[in-house]
Amino acid sequence: MDKMKWEASPNNLEPFWMGFTPNRAFKRKPRMVARAKDMYYYDLEGNKVMDAAAGLWCVNAGHCRDHIVSAIQDSVAELDFAPTFQYAHPKVFQLASRIATLAPGDLNHVFFCNSGSEAADTALKIALAYQRITGNGGRTRLIGRERGYHGVNFGGTSVGGMTANRKMFGAYLAGVDHLTHTYNRAEQAFSKGEPEWGAHLADDLERLVTLHDASTIAAVIVEPMAGSTGALPPPRGYLKRLREITQKHGILLIFDEVITGFGRLGAAFSAERFGVVPDMITFAKGVTNGTIPMGGVVVRQGIYDAFMQGPDHVHELFHGYTYSGHPVAAAAGLATLDVYRDEKLFERAAKLEATWADAAMTLKGHPLVEDIRTIGLVAGIDLKGIDGKPGLRTYQAMENAFHDYGFMMRIMGDSIAMSPPLIITENQIDEIFSHIMPKVLKSVS
Repeated sequence: MDKMKWEASPNNLEPFWMGFTPNRAFKRKPRMVARAKDMYYYDLEGNKVMDAAAGLWCVNAGHCRDHIVSAIQDSVAELDFAPTFQYAHPKVFQLASRIATLAPGDLNHVFFCNSGSEAADTALKIALAYQRITGNGGRTRLIGRERGYHGVNFGGTSVGGMTANRKMFGAYLAGVDHLTHTYNRAEQAFSKGEPEWGAHLADDLERLVTLHDASTIAAVIVEPMAGSTGALPPPRGYLKRLREITQKHGILLIFDEVITGFGRLGAAFSAERFGVVPDMITFAKGVTNGTIPMGGVVVRQGIYDAFMQGPDHVHELFHGYTYSGHPVAAAAGLATLDVYRDEKLFERAAKLEATWADAAMTLKGHPLVEDIRTIGLVAGIDLKGIDGKPGLRTYQAMENAFHDYGFMMRIMGDSIAMSPPLIITENQIDEIFSHIMPKVLKSVS
């Protein structure tokens, strides 16, 4: 074969079709990084870029941590791949045990996959199968929430509630409905932590029960904090009320903790912070510090036990992925949990929350800033949009932040989201909100 067929065209950005990215604009003015360490990326010229997005909500322990890197290197040299269909390897059991120990209540069993999207679809399938094997096969309806994000597979997109993610793709799963979202700027603007207004919005589930009848509803899935829609903390008491209603009607409750898991809100899982034990928790991102793709679902003991029936030699659940519990991902996960534990990063996030919130709120009063929301080490900042050009101001802010001020953040519509690695210092927090963000806002005024 011609050797040239194996080579890349130099400096050709066209072949890679980027997801959730305006490809033409990016390829005209790329934002490229070449390496990373701790709180920073470095661009192609070696300039520092402070990472205020933890990569993509995932690098909670900071970049290229030596312990995690070594664990991955050693693992891939020792065991490159092992199936977890009918066979297995020790590290996946160790990781499952440690995750189950961190999870609240009797969430004791872990089903692994490779992403948050797969985790959401896995949880939905487990919910449907559970209802069927427990004699409730009529419970096939799934309930999501407006402005929710549960990945990009068909199940997660069906229960998701972000219009732009849904409108191009036609039909979805049948029998899906949505709770109303929890955001009301007039009542909740510039809130730190859980807004005091809005717990009653959980009662919208009673409306759906009345409409569809509880006997048709299998599960409700929500993000404890809606992340990808601009960081919406739950109203105080909302999640507890949702738990009460689901238990009352025999409906499973799934928390999508792909973003909020592993310290983002100051606890291993935000279920612990909010004092609610759901029936399942989905996770991904921070479980391996973003180094190797991995996701999963933690399920309550009773759900697992319900499947452990019938002949011993027959599969209990006809579901799984080739790379479920991949040995290198498992090694990365174990090393990542070591770092979280040894450096007390969950506790660190909890201690820094007030400092982070106070610093973010210093942007209140800027003529472009319409709202700020903070919880844990997360901030959502809504900017005044440009008439007829939704999202343009935040896109320009992101461009200017990277190219002119060495700063990386997330944008969605007219909102900016920040979720830095949990190793961030108080001086770096001050740098973000006292120096970098004022310049970024001025550049798009």
